[in-house]
Amino acid sequence: MIELVENLKGNSFELRWNGRTIANHSPRSPMIEIGSGTGSYKVGGGVYRIRDTRRTIQKATRYSADRMQDSVLIRFPGAATMKITEKSGRLILSFHKYSNNANRLILRLASNRTERIYGCGEQYSVLNLKGRSVPIWIQEQGIGRGHDLLTFLANVTADGAGGSWHTTYYSQPSFVASSGLWLHSESTAYSIFDFTAARTTRLEFWQIPNAIHIGAEESLSDAVSALGGCVGRQPPLPEWVHSGVVLGAQGGTEAVLKKLEDANKAGVPVAAVWAQDWEGRRITSFGKQLWWNWKADDKLYPALSETIRKLRESGVRFLGYINPFLATERELYREASEKGYLVRNEGGSEAMITVTTFPAALVDLANPEAFEWIKSVIKEYMIGAGLSGWMADFGEWLPPGAVSASGKASELLHNEYPVLWARANAEAIREAGLENEIFFFCRSGYSGSAKSVPAFWAGDQMVDFSKTDGLPTVVTSALSLGFSGVGISHSDIGGYTSVGYIKRTKEVFMRWAEQAAFTPVMRTHESNRPDTNWQFNSDGETLAHFARMAKIYAALAPYRKAVLTEYIREGKPPVRHLSLAYPEDQTAASIDDQYLFGSCILAAPVLKKGRKTRKVYIPEDGWIGLFDGKARSKGWRTEPAPFGYPPVLVRKDSAWETLFETIRKEFE
Repeated sequence: MIELVENLKGNSFELRWNGRTIANHSPRSPMIEIGSGTGSYKVGGGVYRIRDTRRTIQKATRYSADRMQDSVLIRFPGAATMKITEKSGRLILSFHKYSNNANRLILRLASNRTERIYGCGEQYSVLNLKGRSVPIWIQEQGIGRGHDLLTFLANVTADGAGGSWHTTYYSQPSFVASSGLWLHSESTAYSIFDFTAARTTRLEFWQIPNAIHIGAEESLSDAVSALGGCVGRQPPLPEWVHSGVVLGAQGGTEAVLKKLEDANKAGVPVAAVWAQDWEGRRITSFGKQLWWNWKADDKLYPALSETIRKLRESGVRFLGYINPFLATERELYREASEKGYLVRNEGGSEAMITVTTFPAALVDLANPEAFEWIKSVIKEYMIGAGLSGWMADFGEWLPPGAVSASGKASELLHNEYPVLWARANAEAIREAGLENEIFFFCRSGYSGSAKSVPAFWAGDQMVDFSKTDGLPTVVTSALSLGFSGVGISHSDIGGYTSVGYIKRTKEVFMRWAEQAAFTPVMRTHESNRPDTNWQFNSDGETLAHFARMAKIYAALAPYRKAVLTEYIREGKPPVRHLSLAYPEDQTAASIDDQYLFGSCILAAPVLKKGRKTRKVYIPEDGWIGLFDGKARSKGWRTEPAPFGYPPVLVRKDSAWETLFETIRKEFE
């Protein structure tokens, strides 16, 4: 029930719903402000610097209210009318009768000092956002992201590409709170979610949202499920993904088959080989990159369809790579250019974007004809060649001032672009009738992406243990996506970005593989510089260790499938924060470097260099070691962590006890 507790003398009110304070209004701190502004968007290295110019904002101080059966109408004279409706177990705020040029809205909601805030999409550095101000804008995550010298060098040499704590590929205008409150805005413009004040949450939108959804659930776990239901949950993974690792390999048919042979001889269960250079390779100063022309390269992969057929006969799938760019040197660019399917700049020429060292054009996915065209490319040249999936990369690079045939302003299309990119891939697969067979994974995302994407991956981490951009960040990213209603994600084992003095070590690869074994998807990447970075087969010990972790991943298939089904049906993220299961445990609430994988596995991967043990917090309930079967009591404990034996506990007397016992006997 919506309640408006008014103080007419003070021209103030308290908005309450189901016994909770949602917002407070007073002339000094009004619930809404509305106005107009012109944004300045500057981008370098895929990282944005955004500020407002010529800004005029009016505080909506005075109000009058009308109550109806299931809604309240609040008029703010000279500003706007806000309608608050109760529908499907949530509040829906909509705004009407505002100035035609209004494109700024500030909304204040009630908060408290001890409330924990999570979400806003994918975060890498900070999980609890209380005390932080978070920009909602997709972009490159950055190189180093505050890793002192590295970030400085990236900013200097790559036009500001270093990034910061909040830069992310997947942004979403939503959050959940430990109180059970959740919010999601239907808007695609830049916004700022400001949680810095003790008693107020301040949300600023650079367009008037179509609607703002607010829920007030009994628990944080219920809030996460409800938010997921609002934004949409991911489709299931194909059955074959659970059978083993997706082995990243490149260099042509002979090289890929040799790496697969190494894996097979070591007993690595391989579900698929993933050859990102299936469409051609170019060498740049950044490393081994691709041609960005989405047809098989006959020189590197002659008779690819025949190779794929033979691999399928042996039970191994073949995956490729695509992104929404087209390199200007090849035929797909020429075709798209002739048909007018490319994003243009304000001068009318095609927008040429240099991501690393070479220019490329961007498909105008908001143009329905271009959208259908890129789907036809996927169906003819990828699905037609026999690919069982691919990395659907990028989606964050629609530039400021870009002109789309749709007529939509770039500042409104920028965040929507990855949603269109995900949908194009999903529709191509569905139209081919292969939804249960083909698997693609994205790094970029925004509201609505999840409904199309079977799996996300965490993007281009550094190949190290750094807390700002290395192995530890993939745990934070998975947990934050889970809080945002997005459950199926993974990372490049070993990381991706190798620059200068930073090269992947044996230890980094092995520890990353241990973490990945307890996630929805286990996939390797050779990095941008394969020849100078440690690989799964760089020595015998690494290969044996990788085989061990891959076998554990494969053995967990029945459990993992049940966990993912639980997410799809109920919204409980597979990689979940301890506070979702233990809401009253303040110690559990403060932990961001261990997680529950489903309800019956507690994973505490080693995330620091040179460690042979790690401190693990064990919450209530009975937990036993996966590898030793010994009971653990509640509280902090230093667990041994030799290679191949990451600290992993399983719930005692669970429905999966037989499976866990089988794994223990094989891998103790």
